[in-house]
Amino acid sequence: VDAVATFGDPDLLVVLGGPIGAYEEEAYPWLTLEIALIAARLRAGRPTLGICLGAQLMARALGAKVYPGPTKEIGWKPLVLAPQGEELLGPLRNLPVLHWHGDTFDLPPGAENLAATDICRQQAFRYGSHGLAFQFHPEAQQEGFERWLIGHAGEISATPNVSVAALRADTAKYTPASMRAGRVLLRAWLAQLD
Repeated sequence: VDAVATFGDPDLLVVLGGPIGAYEEEAYPWLTLEIALIAARLRAGRPTLGICLGAQLMARALGAKVYPGPTKEIGWKPLVLAPQGEELLGPLRNLPVLHWHGDTFDLPPGAENLAATDICRQQAFRYGSHGLAFQFHPEAQQEGFERWLIGHAGEISATPNVSVAALRADTAKYTPASMRAGRVLLRAWLAQLD
């Protein structure tokens, strides 16, 4: 908790994923402080990037509801880009990206929805030019992916139609193109920041 309160005001805050829910303040009281910090940054126009849980925390910080989705979305599949997402997310067009979440969220007031899937209407949103949130994982890479498989072994085995073998094979197949496209879009977003 102290680390969240005292890390200062970085040029860019990147809020990453995790296995908890953005609405679980009772179990994880530090979430209240983290959500308040994200809200203050976004109100101040400070660059903030959220991935997975980070996107959900950004949604909460902007006043949207976060809640369990209709089903877990784990695996590789393409996004459906919204018209307003075409320019920024265009490098990902028709490319499978990694999804690994059970929760979803409503679109925050003032945010633009950039992409969806059949399971999740909010896969990416932009808040002004300074806030960008991804429900999916544009940072996923093959190196280190075994840790995901080990760390989430229980979740994988409990999720229908998901297997370690398929996740491993798809990650090897899709990460080279996904990583290249992810770098392109993140560089483009960073370049447009003030």
